[in-house]
Amino acid sequence: MPTSQQPETPGWPRTSASLAGTLIALAATADDASIIDVHLTQAARLAADTLAAVDYASITAWRGQGYTTVAASSELALAVDQAQYADRAGPCLHSLETATPVGVPDIAATMSWPGFYRSAHELGLHASLSIPLFAGSGVPIAVLNLYGRDTATMAPLIAGVRTVYTGRPPPTGNQPGMDTGAHQLLTGLAQALTVRATIQQAIGVLMARNERNAAETYRQLRLRAAETGDSLIDTATALLASAATPHSHPES
Repeated sequence: MPTSQQPETPGWPRTSASLAGTLIALAATADDASIIDVHLTQAARLAADTLAAVDYASITAWRGQGYTTVAASSELALAVDQAQYADRAGPCLHSLETATPVGVPDIAATMSWPGFYRSAHELGLHASLSIPLFAGSGVPIAVLNLYGRDTATMAPLIAGVRTVYTGRPPPTGNQPGMDTGAHQLLTGLAQALTVRATIQQAIGVLMARNERNAAETYRQLRLRAAETGDSLIDTATALLASAATPHSHPES
């Protein structure tokens, strides 16, 4: 968790939003919306502030022709990110490229990413977790990187995120290592995945009707939401409700 000695990203937004709410809002936001980076920066700050196992957090994204850190709770997190960009290899890049969480429960034992290992080891970090984040299209747009000094407290967090991404419900109750912040993260990820599934289902309905590919159909859904002033998730939910009504057809 951050201390007063850890520099924050300039312009770091201070809001009362929760980590879970931020992840859910991101999943329901169009990829090209101007608020995307606000959500991403907020997710990094809230993760560093609320997750007891996490000492530093950052956001990695592909922008233009390379990887960049959109937000970081500390210069230490930024340094570990940049070591991975320099090598073009590491858990955060692998997570973004494969759209799967990548946990490193013991950095000292990793052999796959030497640049990541050296940087993290020099800074006293012993475990990490990179989590793909997505917006309205359902395609990962960034990765939330969580870095910790204690392997024992990071292990339940890594296991919990893996559970959620396999489609199972997040751990409940007072399980070891599952503090309030961890429950917020896992609940937010689970609900964000539900939002994504709803939007993808609506895209599937439109694809079947209009015989367009997924990218074109997402843009169609995005345009419909913009025209009505509704959110993507509300537009998708309404479309699915209409499609489920007997003798009705979703609008093209």
